[in-house]
Amino acid sequence: MTKISFDEFAKLELRIGKIMSVESVPDSEKLLKLEVNFGEENRQVISGIAKFYSSDDLIGKEFVFITNLEPRKIMGLESQAMILAAEANEPILLTPIKEASPGAKIR
Repeated sequence: MTKISFDEFAKLELRIGKIMSVESVPDSEKLLKLEVNFGEENRQVISGIAKFYSSDDLIGKEFVFITNLEPRKIMGLESQAMILAAEANEPILLTPIKEASPGAKIR
């Protein structure tokens, strides 16, 4: 395991995002296009979770995202954040056990 300094960790902006809508990405069996509310703004997030999660599993629910990554093009679509998941036999999305406000910063 590579260790990083606290200062490097502090550069990550982790926030709660509420998924507002979910669409399949054309020509992909793995990707979903998520519209995520972060309080003051909505962002588009492209994630490879389509084989494990449906719209019903995601819409209206809150998850943990990294929000200060540089945008990345995935199959021609811009992803403006990254949803976090535990690595297991399938991705296990990280979610708060109590409702939080979209955009709430994680410390």
